[in-house]
Amino acid sequence: MRPRPGARRALAVLLPLVAGAVLAGAAPAAAADGVRTEDARISSGSGADAVELDTTLYLPAGDELPAPAVVLAHGFGGSKQSVADDARAMAGRGYVVLTFSARGFGDSTGQIGLVDPDREGADLGTLVDVLAERDDVVQDGDGDPRVGVAGASYGGALALLGAAYDERIDAIAPQITWHSLTSALFPSQTGAVPAGTPAATPQGDTGVYKRLWSGLFFGLGAAPSGDLLDVLGGSGLQDGGPVPAGVGADNVSQALTCGRFSAEVCAAYQSAASTGTLTPEAAAVLDRGSPAGVLDRITAPTLLIQGTQDSLFGLGEADANARGIAANGTPVQVLWYAGGHDTPASDRVAGDLRDAVGDWFDVHLRGGDAELAPFAFPAPTGLGTAGTVGRVQGGTRTVTADGYPGLDGGEPVRRTGIELTGSLQPVVNPAGGTPAALTTVPGLGALTAALSGTTLEIPGQSASFESAPLDAAVEVVGAPTVTLDVSSESGSATLFAKLYDVAPGGATVLPAGLVAPLQLTGLSTDPARATTVEVTLPAVVHRFEAGHTMRVVVSSTDQGFALPAQPAVYSVALADAGAGVSVPQVAGTVESAGGTSRWWLLLGGLVLLGLLGWGAAWLVGRRRDRLVSAVEPDGEDVPLRFEGVTKAYQDGFVAVRDLSFEVRRGQVLGLLGPNGAGKTTSLRMLMGLIQPTEGRISVFGHAARPGAPVLSRLGSFVEGTGLLPHLSGRQNLRLYWAATGRPAEDAHMEEAIEVAGLGAALDRPVRRYSQGMRQRVAIAQAMLGLPDLLVLDEPTNGLDPPQIHAMRDVLRSYAATGRTVIVSSHLLSEIEQTCSHVVVMAKGQKIAQGTVEEIVGAGGAVLVGVAEADTDRAIAVLEALPGVTAARTDDGLVADLDGHGRAAALQALVAAGIAVDQFTPRRRLEDAFLALVGES
Repeated sequence: MRPRPGARRALAVLLPLVAGAVLAGAAPAAAADGVRTEDARISSGSGADAVELDTTLYLPAGDELPAPAVVLAHGFGGSKQSVADDARAMAGRGYVVLTFSARGFGDSTGQIGLVDPDREGADLGTLVDVLAERDDVVQDGDGDPRVGVAGASYGGALALLGAAYDERIDAIAPQITWHSLTSALFPSQTGAVPAGTPAATPQGDTGVYKRLWSGLFFGLGAAPSGDLLDVLGGSGLQDGGPVPAGVGADNVSQALTCGRFSAEVCAAYQSAASTGTLTPEAAAVLDRGSPAGVLDRITAPTLLIQGTQDSLFGLGEADANARGIAANGTPVQVLWYAGGHDTPASDRVAGDLRDAVGDWFDVHLRGGDAELAPFAFPAPTGLGTAGTVGRVQGGTRTVTADGYPGLDGGEPVRRTGIELTGSLQPVVNPAGGTPAALTTVPGLGALTAALSGTTLEIPGQSASFESAPLDAAVEVVGAPTVTLDVSSESGSATLFAKLYDVAPGGATVLPAGLVAPLQLTGLSTDPARATTVEVTLPAVVHRFEAGHTMRVVVSSTDQGFALPAQPAVYSVALADAGAGVSVPQVAGTVESAGGTSRWWLLLGGLVLLGLLGWGAAWLVGRRRDRLVSAVEPDGEDVPLRFEGVTKAYQDGFVAVRDLSFEVRRGQVLGLLGPNGAGKTTSLRMLMGLIQPTEGRISVFGHAARPGAPVLSRLGSFVEGTGLLPHLSGRQNLRLYWAATGRPAEDAHMEEAIEVAGLGAALDRPVRRYSQGMRQRVAIAQAMLGLPDLLVLDEPTNGLDPPQIHAMRDVLRSYAATGRTVIVSSHLLSEIEQTCSHVVVMAKGQKIAQGTVEEIVGAGGAVLVGVAEADTDRAIAVLEALPGVTAARTDDGLVADLDGHGRAAALQALVAAGIAVDQFTPRRRLEDAFLALVGES
């Protein structure tokens, strides 16, 4: 059953995340010399579990035979092709290597059983049987070939389970795999753990559902391979064969929704995905494919390889496997590397891992004398000392230790306590679990690292506790622990704990983007008598530089996990005053990456290129700073200036074109235009939310860029209120201000609350507010801190007439203090009565600018109020002025000034001795606006 081309393309993006072995990489050319291959289809199982496995055997040069054998198993979603390069490399070392596509993958038949010992485990036994019948494989006895098994992720679990159930397997090298699928996919890092090993992590019965990773896995296996009839067993129909017997609606539904998964596995996933909870039936499926329950059977020497960049199967999985296997007296070596399911290993690291597996098999399958380090890990690195560079752990150096601490009676890991400070803090879980914090997206850890460990924490959803600046660097190797006091109104809570590295300048990085989910029940409902909880933070390899601080953050949401739908408020505090975080540290010898003098030459060349690039960037930067970043001398008098601003998108659409205008201190500017005129786009560029394609926007003389400090002088309300519905209006205001990090006394909270004018309703949840009430709170939020430049988008939307009148007075009074207000609105009558100046836009361009009086009166008519006896004489006086016409109308005497100044016309009437009772523009702003837009 070959995957259809469309399916191959769709899966191509996802397969590298989980399918490829850690050892993947281009095999050295010499490794393939003399290597021969044999393809075969091997039958395995019986009855309903019978399958055909697609295999390839790699044979070394003839003079090296017979030789020990190695079975290479692929990762989830892969096939025998995923490990082809590794097989050739291993055959080049003199091994007979057997690769295969597991049942349900590649060209093998059958359904995926998640390393079910009775299915996938039995298939591995069948392959060992095949090797036992070959003369070119070394035999230790009748039916007992000398064989090792290696594999990554899915294949690594198969190696562990195979060694547990088949005593003929002589050595294994599982990589980035799991200890318990239940605790890996439903983790909860609470409770006591063995104190001796560095990465020990709680392995509970249930926890927080790892939604994104589980969905990714199921998506890889659920995509049907081949045509639907192939999956149903009826490919012969395309050749004129009969429809397979027994094919009905249930079969079709199973094929479409479950793909190649067995019915049990499919049902377990669908139950977890729809409820976010672990049922006994689902737990039975996951436990059956977990090594956790059978580690005491493993006697084959074991090399455990685990990645430090892995939000799926973290270092704690290998730690638990190492403890369980070593307890039998079985030789165990642990190796951590820079990479994992989130970040692929570099070519150099992949080559080193391939060599490590080869050396392991040389020692235990051939009796070789290679020196094997009992424990190795990447040299810890972290956030750059300048606080601007985030690096993936390890770099190019490796630390070797005398042994894995705490293993099989060895010395326990050394721990250092770092004191934390922080008060009891409320943590809000939003309704529906949204918005949610963002840490690591499955498989995109490399992107997170490139963004300097950038994460997204939602204000109000977390509590934080911070250390003092470190006197000396601290290298964390393993899982830190912290003890917290937690309470919940409902007695239960779902939380996520994480450890941040904070540089002196405020830059932060979340090591490896890892979080520790906490599923808590039986909690106290009284914050004064909170329940004490032991928390194990994610196991990492990270260096906290001197002067940096450690920050423990406990949040209520994370986008990678299933979250409670009901809103809730928790309290979180340190268990004891002066308590802190306990961090594991492992001493060892730092070894540089291998290489010769050519690396020094390459490094020198790179340094030279870097210096040249830095010099060019410095010159360009100086020129750019002069042209773009220089502070304009009149910046304080001109709070806002647009100069030739254009915003174009990749599809060719131009939202704003060559927009230029300026706003002076004390003005209330109305930004007018029909839908699609570019008003909101202009405001978003002003606030630094998007960047202009061309031109410059200045705020108080400084260029408006994302994150520019000058934007702190701006208060805004654009495109919706953005209020959290489960909090009160007052709580929203306080939370917003707290997120700015500025002192509470600078908020001028009472003035803002007075603007909201909600009275007692301010303390009710926002979800019970009307649209007008939400609008008033959002405007008050924009005015917190009394910003020098206030930007409001449709501020009167949803307000009733008295509230509109009050808002008009507020904005005028605010500008009268010397501040500046910009209002975008469709209520032209309100703009006319509120604003002093207007900019009119249409189709992305400015078509008029000036005072309201200039826009309304330019080229327009005026209504002249004079006594009936003076009307004819007034007409004569007015028509004596150049270009002016006047006539009687139903409304009275109307004069069309045709551009003549109103002041001059009025002066002429007064000079003629005519008493003037009224002299007002005949048209309104709406008339002027419609005329201008129509002309454009």
